[in-house]
Amino acid sequence: MSIFTSSESTLQVTILVLPESSMLVLASMIDPMRAANRLSERQCFTWKIVTIDGLPVECTCGLQITADGKLESIKDGNLLFIVSGFKQFEYISSDEIGFIRRFSLKFDAMGGVDTGAWILGKAGLLDGKSATTHWEDLEDFADYFRQTKVQPDRFVIDKDVITIGGASPTFDFMLHLIRSRIGYPAALEVASVFVYDETHFSTDAQPLVSLGLLNDFEPRVTKAIRIMESNLDEPISVTSVAKRLNISSRRLENLFQLHLQTTPGVYYLNLRLLRARKYVTDTLLPMQEIAIRTGFNSLSSFSRSFKKSYHNSPSAYRQK
Repeated sequence: MSIFTSSESTLQVTILVLPESSMLVLASMIDPMRAANRLSERQCFTWKIVTIDGLPVECTCGLQITADGKLESIKDGNLLFIVSGFKQFEYISSDEIGFIRRFSLKFDAMGGVDTGAWILGKAGLLDGKSATTHWEDLEDFADYFRQTKVQPDRFVIDKDVITIGGASPTFDFMLHLIRSRIGYPAALEVASVFVYDETHFSTDAQPLVSLGLLNDFEPRVTKAIRIMESNLDEPISVTSVAKRLNISSRRLENLFQLHLQTTPGVYYLNLRLLRARKYVTDTLLPMQEIAIRTGFNSLSSFSRSFKKSYHNSPSAYRQK
């Protein structure tokens, strides 16, 4: 039976947490289940946190998560989630990934949150499936897992495999799970407990920049930024951006100055450098490749722009 079928039974969730995971991701998974249990006055969900060795792990914020046991101690369950963040493959061995592949047969469904999708992929659990991961890794993820249909969605459900892009999409997914199992009113109540306005669909793309209320104040600026985001490797002119919005370049300049206190050109360059910095710090890509991926026509041009913004050359920044 699917875990998304309406049911009076308790859904047993096991969460494997790796070091350097996000505390916000973990909270976005556990607290909605806790609230659903309280509001429904029954045990809709149970959960256990496990680590590879059963020892506490430290999140990126420095707080430690105490485990209920090690992964091997769990005999079965309905849903196994893998939560990981930075440097995920430094904290799990190929033998342990092989164990997860075999262990997946004990569960009705498997999930990967943030970079947890990489571990599912390495375990061979995403072959022939649709999946997502955090937006910073989408391009590399697609290159690495050629047998997987990679989507930029907030979360993706493909039969018995779930992949989620980050903390906010995790909350969205948990509301979807609650809605599927115990009804729409229950999901609305849980969202209300956390003063959370559920305004996203699972298929909404993960943004490079979260624009919040700006879209309500000036949708033309947010649309311009989304156009820029989709053209980082081959930048287009500000004139072309304005043309797609059916406004003049001068009008676009004025809108950016009014709402963001900068010009469209400067903002566009900063977007490209933001993506470049992620590549510099979070990958081992050669600087020439990073320059190409972020739309610079030469390595020297990339290095000059990067140093001007971050006060270090890309190579020096990577060594910090």
